[in-house]
Amino acid sequence: MRALYRDMVLARSLDQEAYHLQRQGELGLWLSCRGQEAAQVGSIRAVRDTDHVFPSYREHAAALCRGVGPAEMLTQWRGTAHGGWDPDGYRFHITSLVLSTQLLHATGYALGVAADRRKDPSLDEIVLCYFGDGSASQGDANEAFNWAAVTNAPIVFFCQNNQWAISTPTTAQSRTPLHVRAAGFGLGATVVDGNDVLAVQAATEAAAATVRAGGPPQLVEAITYRMAGHSTSDDPGRYRDDDEVQLWEQRDPLARVRRFLEAEGWADDDYFASLETEAEALAAETRNACRALEAPPLEDTFRNTFVDETPALRREREQYTAWKDSFA
Repeated sequence: MRALYRDMVLARSLDQEAYHLQRQGELGLWLSCRGQEAAQVGSIRAVRDTDHVFPSYREHAAALCRGVGPAEMLTQWRGTAHGGWDPDGYRFHITSLVLSTQLLHATGYALGVAADRRKDPSLDEIVLCYFGDGSASQGDANEAFNWAAVTNAPIVFFCQNNQWAISTPTTAQSRTPLHVRAAGFGLGATVVDGNDVLAVQAATEAAAATVRAGGPPQLVEAITYRMAGHSTSDDPGRYRDDDEVQLWEQRDPLARVRRFLEAEGWADDDYFASLETEAEALAAETRNACRALEAPPLEDTFRNTFVDETPALRREREQYTAWKDSFA
């Protein structure tokens, strides 16, 4: 429990610092995961480090648990690269900003995993794919669900239902709850309190075990809440009222775990003080790492358009460099 709580506290510290950095003009955009830490930590800790994970754009807590550092995480949001880390190194794919695209990527990857497992039955890798309730309304998501079910792909789809698809509430997106819709595709489905880290971990472990044993693909719907706006360019005060926010603040996943730790006598003041110091250090690391990120030279665009730079691109790059140097 202390380990899960630490994961959640550190994730919130990084998330809050990144939010401030965007407000200070250091990041172009940020999508906060505040309030969804239990859903992410509980699920990522329920699968193996060798299982490949496909996030969307809000899975900062899950990325942190996989070892992705602040500098790598902020690179894309600062606009210095299209992706900040090697997916193979962390078994964690880069952030997907196009809504629902990662579900198709994850399903395709899972089909590759299935092919490897047919060649070597001792392999039992699975895929974990995150998405939001709004993404479920996209055609890509429905294609991924259907294709995964038809092919029995070894994948767990994990939905963080945070109640809002930008300004559209869940009730206006679908008449049928997502976990009920899953049965129509042939997926196994579970709905869980997404603000209860232990419940999320248990539900995801069960889903992963089913898929790992050769069962049908699974969908876990975690009911949670997005405490901040959809992104830093969004004003949630325009479409949701304060009473709703206050209700979910009382269900803060971090506060729940802390109360539990204190009630069971599993953590003392020294533990909480030490963790606070660690969280402050992570915030400082995040701040320093962000400001140290520099935009790559424009010449890299010519070099990286293709695997091997073509003669035409090389000439264009050299012309650009000569033009730029003429101002020196």
